[in-house]
Amino acid sequence: MIVVPTLLLALVPTILIELVVLLLLGERRGLVLGSSVVINTLTNIPLNLYVIYNDSSLTTIVLAELLVVVVEALWYYLFLRVLSRAFIYSILCNAISFLTGLLVQLLIVYFQHN
Repeated sequence: MIVVPTLLLALVPTILIELVVLLLLGERRGLVLGSSVVINTLTNIPLNLYVIYNDSSLTTIVLAELLVVVVEALWYYLFLRVLSRAFIYSILCNAISFLTGLLVQLLIVYFQHN
């Protein structure tokens, strides 16, 4: 397996999806948008490396995603200074990017078998 393209295939759409979500939530501050790119890089790559090399069970992925939500919410709090808003950003961004990735994977499997 070629790891770098796999990581980029997970990271780049995540960053783009989460930036769109933030923009739809009305976030326009460059510092917050830029921090989203940084925190996604810091959380997405280790999460995907762990899943690739250790455990790709649904339970592990869901638990890891919950950890990512908390870490990213705390990160956003550094810039927003409003904990509820930081959690809203993190929960919505991660839920939408996770569900989008899941949908894409399901579509790939579907079209491979048909």
